[in-house]
Amino acid sequence: MRFMVIKAKYIVFALACAILLPLCFMYASRAVSVFNSAETREVPIYCVQRSDSKIAVTFDCAWNDSDIDAILKTLDIYDCRATFFIVGDWAEKYPQSLLKIYNAGHEIGAHSYNHSDYTKLDAAALIADMEKCDEAIAAVTGEKPRLVRAPSGGWNETVVRVCRERQTPCIQWSVDGIDYGNADPEGIIRRAAAATKAGDIILLHNGTEHTAEVLPEILEKLSKTYEFSTVSDMIYTENYTIDHTGMQIPE
Repeated sequence: MRFMVIKAKYIVFALACAILLPLCFMYASRAVSVFNSAETREVPIYCVQRSDSKIAVTFDCAWNDSDIDAILKTLDIYDCRATFFIVGDWAEKYPQSLLKIYNAGHEIGAHSYNHSDYTKLDAAALIADMEKCDEAIAAVTGEKPRLVRAPSGGWNETVVRVCRERQTPCIQWSVDGIDYGNADPEGIIRRAAAATKAGDIILLHNGTEHTAEVLPEILEKLSKTYEFSTVSDMIYTENYTIDHTGMQIPE
Protein backbone atom coordinates (compact mmCIF):
# COMPACT_ATOMS: atom_id res chain seq x y z
CA MET A 1 0.00 0.00 0.00
CA ARG A 2 2.85 2.41 0.81
CA PHE A 3 4.28 1.83 -2.68
CA MET A 4 0.96 2.67 -4.26
CA VAL A 5 0.66 5.94 -2.27
CA ILE A 6 4.13 7.09 -3.36
CA LYS A 7 3.33 6.20 -6.94
CA ALA A 8 0.13 8.21 -6.76
CA LYS A 9 2.06 11.21 -5.50
CA TYR A 10 4.43 10.96 -8.44
CA ILE A 11 1.51 10.73 -10.81
CA VAL A 12 -0.05 13.87 -9.33
CA PHE A 13 3.30 15.68 -9.55
CA ALA A 14 3.75 14.65 -13.18
CA LEU A 15 0.26 15.82 -14.06
CA ALA A 16 0.87 19.16 -12.35
CA CYS A 17 4.08 19.63 -14.32
CA ALA A 18 2.33 18.74 -17.54
CA ILE A 19 -0.24 21.44 -16.88
CA LEU A 20 2.01 24.15 -15.44
CA LEU A 21 5.06 23.94 -17.69
CA PRO A 22 3.24 24.99 -20.89
CA LEU A 23 1.74 27.90 -18.97
CA CYS A 24 5.21 28.93 -17.79
CA PHE A 25 6.53 28.84 -21.35
CA MET A 26 3.56 30.88 -22.57
CA TYR A 27 4.15 33.50 -19.87
CA ALA A 28 7.89 33.62 -20.56
CA SER A 29 7.25 34.00 -24.27
CA ARG A 30 4.83 36.82 -23.61
CA ALA A 31 7.30 38.51 -21.26
CA VAL A 32 10.05 38.33 -23.87
CA SER A 33 7.67 39.74 -26.46
CA VAL A 34 6.78 42.69 -24.22
CA PHE A 35 10.44 43.28 -23.39
CA ASN A 36 11.42 43.27 -27.05
CA SER A 37 8.55 45.64 -27.83
CA ALA A 38 9.79 48.07 -25.19
CA GLU A 39 13.30 47.84 -26.61
CA THR A 40 12.18 48.78 -30.11
CA ARG A 41 9.61 51.41 -29.15
CA GLU A 42 10.34 54.76 -30.77
CA VAL A 43 10.64 57.63 -28.30
CA PRO A 44 11.49 61.35 -28.66
CA ILE A 45 14.77 62.90 -27.58
CA TYR A 46 14.56 64.14 -23.98
CA CYS A 47 18.27 64.69 -23.37
CA VAL A 48 21.64 63.83 -24.87
CA GLN A 49 24.62 61.96 -23.48
CA ARG A 50 27.51 64.43 -23.82
CA SER A 51 31.18 64.36 -22.91
CA ASP A 52 31.31 68.18 -22.90
CA SER A 53 29.27 70.72 -20.91
CA LYS A 54 26.58 71.62 -23.46
CA ILE A 55 22.95 72.17 -22.50
CA ALA A 56 20.07 73.56 -24.57
CA VAL A 57 17.68 76.29 -23.43
CA THR A 58 14.37 76.13 -25.31
CA PHE A 59 11.24 78.28 -25.45
CA ASP A 60 7.76 77.32 -26.63
CA CYS A 61 6.02 80.24 -28.35
CA ALA A 62 2.25 79.78 -28.44
CA TRP A 63 0.62 82.66 -26.57
CA ASN A 64 1.67 86.30 -27.07
CA ASP A 65 4.88 88.15 -27.94
CA SER A 66 4.92 90.71 -25.13
CA ASP A 67 8.24 89.56 -23.66
CA ILE A 68 10.22 88.61 -26.76
CA ASP A 69 12.38 91.75 -26.72
CA ALA A 70 13.31 91.24 -23.06
CA ILE A 71 14.07 87.55 -23.58
CA LEU A 72 16.26 88.25 -26.60
CA LYS A 73 18.16 90.96 -24.72
CA THR A 74 18.96 88.58 -21.87
CA LEU A 75 19.99 85.78 -24.21
CA ASP A 76 22.36 88.18 -25.95
CA ILE A 77 23.93 89.28 -22.66
CA TYR A 78 24.70 85.67 -21.73
CA ASP A 79 25.72 84.67 -25.25
CA CYS A 80 23.03 82.01 -25.17
CA ARG A 81 21.80 80.73 -28.52
CA ALA A 82 18.45 79.18 -27.70
CA THR A 83 15.94 77.09 -29.63
CA PHE A 84 12.43 78.55 -30.04
CA PHE A 85 9.61 76.14 -30.90
CA ILE A 86 7.05 78.22 -32.78
CA VAL A 87 3.34 77.54 -33.25
CA GLY A 88 2.35 78.29 -36.85
CA ASP A 89 -0.47 80.70 -36.10
CA TRP A 90 1.84 82.51 -33.63
CA ALA A 91 4.22 83.05 -36.55
CA GLU A 92 1.34 84.51 -38.55
CA LYS A 93 0.21 86.79 -35.71
CA TYR A 94 3.68 87.99 -34.72
CA PRO A 95 5.92 87.83 -37.80
CA GLN A 96 8.13 90.70 -36.62
CA SER A 97 8.86 88.94 -33.33
CA LEU A 98 9.67 85.70 -35.14
CA LEU A 99 11.99 87.62 -37.46
CA LYS A 100 13.73 89.18 -34.45
CA ILE A 101 14.32 85.72 -32.98
CA TYR A 102 15.65 84.42 -36.28
CA ASN A 103 17.86 87.43 -37.00
CA ALA A 104 19.36 87.19 -33.50
CA GLY A 105 20.80 83.82 -34.49
CA HIS A 106 18.52 81.55 -32.51
CA GLU A 107 17.24 78.23 -33.77
CA ILE A 108 13.63 77.87 -34.89
CA GLY A 109 11.71 74.63 -34.36
CA ALA A 110 8.09 73.73 -35.17
CA HIS A 111 5.45 73.41 -32.45
CA SER A 112 2.36 72.52 -34.57
CA TYR A 113 0.15 74.94 -36.47
CA ASN A 114 -2.41 75.72 -33.75
CA HIS A 115 -1.34 73.63 -30.74
CA SER A 116 -3.64 70.72 -31.50
CA ASP A 117 -3.24 67.41 -29.67
CA TYR A 118 -0.88 65.35 -31.82
CA THR A 119 -1.80 62.11 -30.05
CA LYS A 120 -5.29 62.33 -31.56
CA LEU A 121 -4.09 62.71 -35.17
CA ASP A 122 -3.25 59.96 -37.62
CA ALA A 123 -0.09 60.05 -39.72
CA ALA A 124 -1.66 61.91 -42.64
CA ALA A 125 -3.15 64.59 -40.37
CA LEU A 126 0.17 64.96 -38.54
CA ILE A 127 2.05 65.48 -41.77
CA ALA A 128 -0.50 68.05 -42.94
CA ASP A 129 -0.29 69.98 -39.67
CA MET A 130 3.51 69.91 -39.59
CA GLU A 131 3.73 71.11 -43.18
CA LYS A 132 1.28 73.93 -42.48
CA CYS A 133 3.36 75.02 -39.50
CA ASP A 134 6.56 74.83 -41.55
CA GLU A 135 5.05 76.99 -44.26
CA ALA A 136 3.90 79.64 -41.77
CA ILE A 137 7.40 79.85 -40.31
CA ALA A 138 9.20 79.75 -43.66
CA ALA A 139 7.00 82.59 -44.93
CA VAL A 140 8.76 84.78 -42.34
CA THR A 141 12.27 83.32 -42.05
CA GLY A 142 12.73 81.79 -45.48
CA GLU A 143 13.67 78.47 -43.88
CA LYS A 144 11.65 75.47 -42.75
CA PRO A 145 12.30 74.18 -39.22
CA ARG A 146 14.46 71.10 -38.74
CA LEU A 147 12.99 70.10 -35.37
CA VAL A 148 9.51 69.36 -34.00
CA ARG A 149 8.15 69.60 -30.47
CA ALA A 150 4.68 68.15 -29.99
CA PRO A 151 2.09 70.47 -28.38
CA SER A 152 2.09 70.06 -24.59
CA GLY A 153 4.71 67.36 -25.07
CA GLY A 154 1.99 64.93 -26.13
CA TRP A 155 3.40 62.15 -28.28
CA ASN A 156 2.96 58.55 -29.30
CA GLU A 157 4.90 56.26 -31.62
CA THR A 158 3.09 57.60 -34.68
CA VAL A 159 4.22 61.14 -33.85
CA VAL A 160 7.84 60.04 -33.39
CA ARG A 161 7.80 57.91 -36.54
CA VAL A 162 6.36 60.72 -38.68
CA CYS A 163 9.02 63.09 -37.35
CA ARG A 164 11.75 60.58 -38.13
CA GLU A 165 10.48 59.95 -41.64
CA ARG A 166 10.36 63.72 -42.25
CA GLN A 167 13.92 64.00 -40.87
CA THR A 168 12.74 66.47 -38.23
CA PRO A 169 13.57 64.89 -34.84
CA CYS A 170 10.90 65.01 -32.13
CA ILE A 171 12.32 66.96 -29.18
CA GLN A 172 11.05 66.85 -25.60
CA TRP A 173 12.84 68.15 -22.49
CA SER A 174 14.55 66.83 -19.37
CA VAL A 175 14.28 69.99 -17.23
CA ASP A 176 10.93 71.80 -16.93
CA GLY A 177 10.79 75.36 -15.58
CA ILE A 178 6.98 75.14 -15.22
CA ASP A 179 6.93 78.90 -15.76
CA TYR A 180 3.28 79.36 -16.73
CA GLY A 181 0.01 79.73 -14.85
CA ASN A 182 0.48 80.80 -11.25
CA ALA A 183 4.15 79.84 -11.08
CA ASP A 184 6.14 81.90 -8.59
CA PRO A 185 9.46 83.45 -9.72
CA GLU A 186 11.62 81.61 -7.19
CA GLY A 187 10.08 78.30 -8.14
CA ILE A 188 10.78 78.91 -11.82
CA ILE A 189 14.42 79.73 -11.09
CA ARG A 190 14.83 76.68 -8.87
CA ARG A 191 13.33 74.32 -11.43
CA ALA A 192 14.89 75.76 -14.58
CA ALA A 193 18.37 76.01 -13.10
CA ALA A 194 18.24 72.43 -11.89
CA ALA A 195 20.10 71.00 -14.88
CA THR A 196 22.18 68.26 -13.34
CA LYS A 197 24.11 66.98 -16.33
CA ALA A 198 25.42 68.02 -19.70
CA GLY A 199 22.97 67.26 -22.48
CA ASP A 200 19.90 68.47 -20.61
CA ILE A 201 17.16 70.23 -22.59
CA ILE A 202 15.44 72.98 -20.58
CA LEU A 203 11.82 73.96 -21.25
CA LEU A 204 10.62 77.55 -20.83
CA HIS A 205 7.83 79.59 -22.41
CA ASN A 206 7.45 83.11 -23.65
CA GLY A 207 4.28 85.09 -23.05
CA THR A 208 4.22 84.28 -19.33
CA GLU A 209 4.12 86.55 -16.31
CA HIS A 210 7.60 85.91 -14.94
CA THR A 211 9.84 84.11 -17.46
CA ALA A 212 11.52 87.20 -18.90
CA GLU A 213 11.93 88.57 -15.38
CA VAL A 214 13.74 85.52 -13.98
CA LEU A 215 15.66 84.52 -17.11
CA PRO A 216 18.80 86.53 -16.16
CA GLU A 217 19.13 84.67 -12.86
CA ILE A 218 18.50 81.30 -14.52
CA LEU A 219 21.19 81.89 -17.14
CA GLU A 220 23.59 83.31 -14.56
CA LYS A 221 23.35 80.11 -12.51
CA LEU A 222 23.62 77.81 -15.52
CA SER A 223 26.51 79.69 -17.14
CA LYS A 224 28.77 78.89 -14.19
CA THR A 225 28.77 75.20 -15.11
CA TYR A 226 27.41 74.74 -18.61
CA GLU A 227 27.91 75.86 -22.20
CA PHE A 228 24.76 77.03 -24.00
CA SER A 229 23.89 75.32 -27.28
CA THR A 230 21.01 75.07 -29.69
CA VAL A 231 19.26 71.71 -29.78
CA SER A 232 20.52 70.94 -33.29
CA ASP A 233 24.11 71.65 -32.28
CA MET A 234 23.77 69.30 -29.31
CA ILE A 235 21.95 66.24 -30.68
CA TYR A 236 23.53 63.58 -32.88
CA THR A 237 22.37 63.08 -36.47
CA GLU A 238 23.88 59.63 -37.05
CA ASN A 239 25.38 56.66 -35.23
CA TYR A 240 23.26 56.92 -32.10
CA THR A 241 20.59 55.12 -30.12
CA ILE A 242 17.80 56.48 -27.90
CA ASP A 243 17.18 54.56 -24.69
CA HIS A 244 13.83 54.03 -22.98
CA THR A 245 14.21 57.29 -21.01
CA GLY A 246 14.67 59.34 -24.17
CA MET A 247 18.41 59.86 -23.76
CA GLN A 248 20.20 60.02 -27.10
CA ILE A 249 23.45 58.06 -26.84
CA PRO A 250 26.29 58.06 -29.39
CA GLU A 251 27.42 54.64 -30.57
